[in-house]
Amino acid sequence: MKVRPAAKRNPVLRFALVAAASTIVLTFAWLRVSPWLSWPVASISHVVMEQATPLWTRSVRKAPGLIEVDTAVSVKDPRTGRTGEVVLEADPGRYAYGLPIFWALLLAAWITHRMPGRLSRALLGYVLLLPVQAFSLVAYLWMQLAGAAGYSARTLFIGQWQLEAIVYAYQFGVLVLPTLAPVLIWLLLDRQFFNEVIVPGWKRRH
Repeated sequence: MKVRPAAKRNPVLRFALVAAASTIVLTFAWLRVSPWLSWPVASISHVVMEQATPLWTRSVRKAPGLIEVDTAVSVKDPRTGRTGEVVLEADPGRYAYGLPIFWALLLAAWITHRMPGRLSRALLGYVLLLPVQAFSLVAYLWMQLAGAAGYSARTLFIGQWQLEAIVYAYQFGVLVLPTLAPVLIWLLLDRQFFNEVIVPGWKRRH
């Protein structure tokens, strides 16, 4: 009598193991190419900064792996006592790490059940994640500015509720959304695999 390993008997466990391993491998690969794949994120964020906060944004410069925003907000440097305008910097790829998570889920579904349509879903997911990643990046830049201004609504020329909205947007956009969004988009695009493999496998286990 042969006994199959638990991972082979349980497609849910096998999927989870493959997805975890794929996430690690793809994340290392992502670190090498993120300066270029995250360029659209920086471009979208550029437009948002200019359109949503024109009173703050003087100019935006972009390079692979970097977005830099010259602002019109003046603050005093506590070390020198001089007053200067705040300059914001960020790496767009830092908030686009949900992409390798999404691709890992797609890859795990293919390895587990040979589900078709991986390439088209991978490209569509990349596009759908762009506005989400841009939201995270803009929220981080706004939070940087709020911190530089000492979280003073008066210095930023906004209401207190708007300052609180920036804090909440940062918490959601930077701490929650980058990992939640790729899973939700995968569930949306890979409903067939989820319904045919994950749900039955989970029911059999319970």
